Amino acid sequence: MAIKSWILVCVLGCLWFTVAAGSSEDGLIADMTCRVDASQKPVWEGEFFPNISNIKYEGPSSRNPLAYRWYNAEEVILGKKMKDWLRFSVAFWHSFRGDGGDPFGSPTRRWPWEDGTDSLEMAKTRMRANFEFLRKLGVEYWCFHDRDIAPEGATLQESNKNLDELVALAKKLQEGTNIRPLWGTAQLFKHPRYMHGAATSPDVKVFAYAAAQVKKTMEVTHELGGGNYVFWGGREGYQSLLNTDMKKELDHMGSFLKAAAAWKKKIGFEGMLLIEPKPQEPMKHQYDWDAATTISFLQKYGLLGDFKLNIECNHATLAGHSCVHELEVARINGVLGNIDANTGDAQIGWDTDQFLTNVEEATLIMLSVIKNGGLAPGGFNFDAKLRRESVDVEDLFIAHILGMDALARGLVNAAKLYEDGVLTDLVTARYASFDSEIGAQIEAGTADFETLEKYAFQWGEPAITSGKQELAEMILHSYT
Repeated sequence: MAIKSWILVCVLGCLWFTVAAGSSEDGLIADMTCRVDASQKPVWEGEFFPNISNIKYEGPSSRNPLAYRWYNAEEVILGKKMKDWLRFSVAFWHSFRGDGGDPFGSPTRRWPWEDGTDSLEMAKTRMRANFEFLRKLGVEYWCFHDRDIAPEGATLQESNKNLDELVALAKKLQEGTNIRPLWGTAQLFKHPRYMHGAATSPDVKVFAYAAAQVKKTMEVTHELGGGNYVFWGGREGYQSLLNTDMKKELDHMGSFLKAAAAWKKKIGFEGMLLIEPKPQEPMKHQYDWDAATTISFLQKYGLLGDFKLNIECNHATLAGHSCVHELEVARINGVLGNIDANTGDAQIGWDTDQFLTNVEEATLIMLSVIKNGGLAPGGFNFDAKLRRESVDVEDLFIAHILGMDALARGLVNAAKLYEDGVLTDLVTARYASFDSEIGAQIEAGTADFETLEKYAFQWGEPAITSGKQELAEMILHSYT
């Protein structure tokens, strides 16, 4: 049966079901999902996005929703191509496993090639769709969890075998392209075995299982030429201190990460190891609360030389910070490694993973990245998903185009701001008094209180000076 004919049968069948079911909610969901017997569906052939061509740069005046207005990959900004500053990556889990479901509602979306199963063949179909999407979008990186790309088996050995099959396909699809994983990671939070944590589980068997899963995922990330490996401890925390030994759990997590760093060296993986802070959700309190907490943890367990941070903007919001605050904390401590480009909704108190589209925020983010000298081997991963109400295939392209353009425009703005130096001059002037002899002693850590007291007696009451915050905001707005 031809693919188009099969789709027509499916659509007509769904329409019939909806009419037969009347206006009931169950009938509507059946219409949306159209679940069929996968054994009767042929292997998907041809293009996954036949009506969408390669996305091109058309400039700021373009009104084409399937074109870049600001992202011009080859344009040189401050000595680097735009694509090398940004290093965009597509998140496999949101783009190819996301179904529009949320904590309050059933799935609303199924891509045309989905058959309703989690079979190996379906996983391979998704992988081929991923690579066509990357090529048409003009993006060279993608990110994955092990269980996103390959179904979990009845045993760990079977899960590893499934993963090997998908990695072999991905490796074949990468041939002749510049496409590689920006990073890989193990999904250590969804399965019931991880309900009490992975590295922080009170059960040594779970700890060992998690270690084996990370070992395998790090190996396949290395095999695919991935640039980084990420740890997101979605369950590494507690719901109540009444039944938690916090010190033991933190010590166990430190041991787990030390073993991971050792394994990285043993297999010759030269990529960076990254930790992604998040304060809460799903746990009441997660141990890698924010950038500062995570840096303190790494320092305590002697891991600062082995790990950097993957900062997710929406997680910064949940921690009560701005994304730029988290980036700066990481940058000034020399551990800014990667950015998960997304944002949250100020009116919603959970992790909504929206595409980052605010140009002013993008400008501040890119200013931090410029000061950091770039992110390589990290980059910008779109850990963002379509809204629940967006169900068309083209929406997936439009969302990524919008996010890429926002950050590209932010880069252009930040580069001008950085080159002109007007904001830098304002900040420098604010701290100019420390250019004095005693100021230099203070910054060198050699000024004692007795000496400072003598200066205080000599100078008398300090004059009040303006912080010029409104002027700083005016400067920023004039560049965005």
